[in-house]
Amino acid sequence: MPLEIIYQDSYCLLVTKPNNVLVHHAHHSRNKIDEESLLQLIEHQLGTRYYPIHRLDRKTSGIILLASKREYVASFQSLFTNNQIQKIYYGLVRGFAQEFKIIDSPVKGRDADVYKEAETHVKLIHKIILDIPVKPYDSSRYSLVELQPKTGRMHQLRIHMNKVSTPLINDTKYGDKNHDTMYNEQFGWKNLFLHAGSLEFTHPFTDKKLLLKSSFPEDWIQLFEKFSWKNPLT
Repeated sequence: MPLEIIYQDSYCLLVTKPNNVLVHHAHHSRNKIDEESLLQLIEHQLGTRYYPIHRLDRKTSGIILLASKREYVASFQSLFTNNQIQKIYYGLVRGFAQEFKIIDSPVKGRDADVYKEAETHVKLIHKIILDIPVKPYDSSRYSLVELQPKTGRMHQLRIHMNKVSTPLINDTKYGDKNHDTMYNEQFGWKNLFLHAGSLEFTHPFTDKKLLLKSSFPEDWIQLFEKFSWKNPLT
């Protein structure tokens, strides 16, 4: 299935990364033959090499920004380092989230011994009670939240949602196995419910103001229909 091309010009490309796809393989990765990375999928689809500006976890779906030439990378990266780009994610979490919450809790960096400042703004969009028992309760509660990371730490959103006892559904590392099992058995939804929905920024080369959105994967579309929730990206 071809990748969704969200925006393309002479300097950059924005596409929707599917769930369970690496942005790129590690230099000496053994998986290069077994599975295609996002960069390989883009090159096969467009016939051109692109250079990633930022990253998304393998399990996270959604919008990602790439440069068309290596010399353009630094200009786009400065948008992230200078907080000149607004990132909006959407997550399905266990429990009822607060209407609005700022999570300001340090997160371990890639060097596991060092904690770094991290901040996430969480806004409640929808909530639901399902008459489906999940131990130890007779029913189960869930929320759709909008997540706005103000910093860009590894696994930040997943760690922060776990920190406030509303873990993301189908997060095998930081989530709740009982609820994940229910979603799998009841609905057949196995992918992590974390989607990078939009990026908003001023183009560093054209000065064009851009608000770009990434379509939700099929699991999400089914969920909106099943729970009678409005798609927040439409």
